[in-house]
Amino acid sequence: MFEKLRISEHMEVTNSEGEHIGTVDAVENDNIKLTKSDSMDDMHHFLSMNDVDRVKDNRVYLKKDARIPAGLGNKAQATV
Repeated sequence: MFEKLRISEHMEVTNSEGEHIGTVDAVENDNIKLTKSDSMDDMHHFLSMNDVDRVKDNRVYLKKDARIPAGLGNKAQATV
């Protein structure tokens, strides 16, 4: 289990395969707030801490079944 205190601003967020999803803007309660610059709609998007698999090498890796909002990152795959 990871410690959410290890997640900080400007860390890269990737899917389970290491593909870029976004960049951490802030941690708010039990959510990761992503920067607007990584979204197609120029809005902040949030990921649940429950979707985090691990934090390693200044990256946040999401679980394979994580819910990733559509339009994030240059290689992101939207899930339903």
